[in-house]
Amino acid sequence: MLKRIPTKQVRLGMFIQALDGPWLSHPFWKTKFLLVEAADLDALQRSQVAAVWIDDAKGLEVEAAPVGSPAQPAHAVQAVAEPAPAMAPLQMARPARVAAGAEIDRAAALVNRSRQQVMNLFGEARLGKAVDAEQCLPLVEDVANSLARNPSALISLARLKTKDDYTYLHSVAVCALMVSLSRQLGLDEAQTREAGLAGLLHDVGKMMMPTEVLNKPGQLTDAEFAVMRSHPMRGYEALKEGSAVPEAALEVCLHHHEKMDGSGYPHQQSGEQISLLSRMGAVCDVYDAITSNRPYKSAWDAAGSLQRMAQWQGHFDPRIFQAFVKCVGIYPVGTLVKLHSGRLGVVVDQHAANLVAPTVKVFFSTKSQMPIPVELLDLSSSNDRIVGREVPADWGFKNLDEFWTQPDKR
Repeated sequence: MLKRIPTKQVRLGMFIQALDGPWLSHPFWKTKFLLVEAADLDALQRSQVAAVWIDDAKGLEVEAAPVGSPAQPAHAVQAVAEPAPAMAPLQMARPARVAAGAEIDRAAALVNRSRQQVMNLFGEARLGKAVDAEQCLPLVEDVANSLARNPSALISLARLKTKDDYTYLHSVAVCALMVSLSRQLGLDEAQTREAGLAGLLHDVGKMMMPTEVLNKPGQLTDAEFAVMRSHPMRGYEALKEGSAVPEAALEVCLHHHEKMDGSGYPHQQSGEQISLLSRMGAVCDVYDAITSNRPYKSAWDAAGSLQRMAQWQGHFDPRIFQAFVKCVGIYPVGTLVKLHSGRLGVVVDQHAANLVAPTVKVFFSTKSQMPIPVELLDLSSSNDRIVGREVPADWGFKNLDEFWTQPDKR
């Protein structure tokens, strides 16, 4: 039986089937869960949710609440469908942090799973079907949990797109970057959730673009570029017709191509006229775009991309860009670096507090011009240090991504 009860009457052991009101009004990533943590109960009762639906077939009934918690009358309705399988208990605490190598397998599985989910989502949008934002939330949650375990693994893997995957995985990558940047900026969980959803949906307007323009391998003509510049407005209009799309996500979809100096599009907004999440989206969108292989250009390396972006005066909010660099690192995962010892290595993980002391896998000596045994080196506890970034092509190195995409077997 499903029963609707006031939030103040909820007790540990009840199975929450649904929360009254829009999903952005409550503090949880999930809407169906067994309530087992006191912190979750406290968060629910301090939230704006006035009432909940419980399923007494999966948890405590109102009358079974602990002594001292008198039950109030509840309105019962017969369930109209087969009960959904019980979900794992909700854990408000973030997953424990692990090394990037230990998260690679799970992050890779998430990338593969999310590719199909976004393809389906965008495919429906292309057919003119409304976007149900609440159905996107589980994917945003999975992304957020992966980033909590390690901020680098998923972001780095999502960068390794094929040209055919770009449109779909770009949305997943920007979702991840937005969640990571939100946490770096100290935004609360509700804002972080909105930011992740906004990143996932920011480019939905590209589904309304002609495929011959969207996937054109050469330079666009002026007329084709004008068509492509319409995608923020087309996406915004499509999302407005959807279900439960928050205003913040609509703003990011419409204004992620605006620039701080007012030279962006579609409305030439500038400075504080651009919403916070849209300014965040501008950084995340550009970074993933220029570090990915696309139909008309090859990817730039991640560290070099950050250096170029830092020189684009008037494009990004400086405070947000500085926070973004802290998210991905001065030397992002996959960067080839030269150490003071003369060794070359590939960055495989970031240090949580020291941007210039990542973990690297050294494999080559510039002194002997010969490969050396691969060694994992945490520069935060080493006498060695990075003296510069190197370009892999200058050394004839190929497939350096193998150094960090292989799961950590230690």
